[in-house]
Amino acid sequence: MEYRQLGRSGLKVPALSFGTGTFGGTNEFFQRWGQTDVAEATRLVDLCLDAGVNFFDTADVYSQGASEEILGQALKGRRDKALISTKATFAFGEGPNDVGSSRYHIVRACEASLKRLGTDHIDLYFMHGFDALTPVEETLRALDDLVSSGKISYIGASNFSGWHLMKSLATSEKYGLARYVVYQGYYSLIDRDYEWELMPLGLDQGVGLMVWSPLGWGRLTGKIRRGQAPTSGRIASGGDERGPIVDDEHLFKVVDVLDEIAKELGKSVPQVALNWLLQRPTVANIVVGARNEEQLKQNLGAVGWSLSAEQVARLDAASHKTPAYPYWHQRGFDERNPKPTSW
Repeated sequence: MEYRQLGRSGLKVPALSFGTGTFGGTNEFFQRWGQTDVAEATRLVDLCLDAGVNFFDTADVYSQGASEEILGQALKGRRDKALISTKATFAFGEGPNDVGSSRYHIVRACEASLKRLGTDHIDLYFMHGFDALTPVEETLRALDDLVSSGKISYIGASNFSGWHLMKSLATSEKYGLARYVVYQGYYSLIDRDYEWELMPLGLDQGVGLMVWSPLGWGRLTGKIRRGQAPTSGRIASGGDERGPIVDDEHLFKVVDVLDEIAKELGKSVPQVALNWLLQRPTVANIVVGARNEEQLKQNLGAVGWSLSAEQVARLDAASHKTPAYPYWHQRGFDERNPKPTSW
């Protein structure tokens, strides 16, 4: 397993982490992701650790805490061999303060996650979204206190806009507070919006990327092709709810090239899609999920080899979209504003 530095921190993480959104399945939304119980979760964790994937990602809202509970039980007796990231911000309860990134909510959410995970510390703690009602200073001071207490080691941001992240980084620098070292965001061959602003920001500020939904919300599993509706998997079960809208023709154009390259290399479509991401600037880690051992083993096969420059160029061309303003305009001044990737 390849290990990478997590942003501008001293922490090394495997190129792949295992996302536990499939653990639990305690409500209709997460049932479509998976319903992994403790026994199966323990087996998946075994496979991950054997492959050098010692990094596990969860969140308090995944199956109303069941994902954290199951992960904690699967890691029982070997917590010291693993890195855990979890998240808070979204509503966890019906009270007016059971949501957001206020000091009140963060401290209580962190304590609750520690209890469900059965651990005394969280290696990486994310704000799951940006809370515009809470002053940035309040959020970061609460997180800094949790770092100082040893309850969390590093902090990250997820699903922030570029200005949200930059304002937070500036606030941390101004007041000497713990700093977001990593951004967890959506990025895939069929949705490259991350490249427009967040990637240049990450390069400039030393913020690494943990990619969530690297297979385009289940669309790049190889089960969806031109003229072939999916018969199994998350999309087939209606699991595209709350996911990004993707034009069918754009998807098929990308999948056609993925198919070609997969055949050239003797790899699967998901393996090629994941390997493409591993070659992108700022990417420190890709969060992969799996409903079963077969899927996990296939995803683990995305490392240990690399696409050629020519194959990357073909995938870049197939997945290209004209960016929104002002990014399309800035392309005309790229001699002074070089982009981290080709347009």
